[in-house]
Amino acid sequence: MLNSTWQPLSILALHGPNLNLLGQREPEIYGSLTLAEINRLLEEQAFKLQAKIFPVQSNHEGTLVDNIHGALGQHQGILINAGAYTHTSVALRDAIAAVNLPTVEVHLSNIYRREDFRHHSYISPVAIGQISGFGVQSYLLGLQALVDHLRIRS
Repeated sequence: MLNSTWQPLSILALHGPNLNLLGQREPEIYGSLTLAEINRLLEEQAFKLQAKIFPVQSNHEGTLVDNIHGALGQHQGILINAGAYTHTSVALRDAIAAVNLPTVEVHLSNIYRREDFRHHSYISPVAIGQISGFGVQSYLLGLQALVDHLRIRS
């Protein structure tokens, strides 16, 4: 039985550059689902896990950094697909390290089976884990892992 002070976990779901084009952008790599459909699936999964997802997509690095900073005191964890910023953004890495919220990095494609420049992630050293290569399941598995981690910690 839940007490009256119980609140669902709050998870910030960050989607980086070009993910707004999912469903039309290289479907052979990223699949045919749109970002709206992925967010809907995340919301359904979060509900089952007694959590709430707050999705944000931006093509702008600073907006993503601002949302990470804003997560302090608002969210218990971060689920992030930083897109191309995964491989280039020290700023995102530093923001995640600064807020010190449990973060799971996800990718639709297997970044290690792609171009060499995609094999390095600035995010993974400050994340509790990374899931890639399973399409939309990467997001759902990442959410499950993050919620499990948060529940074990509390």
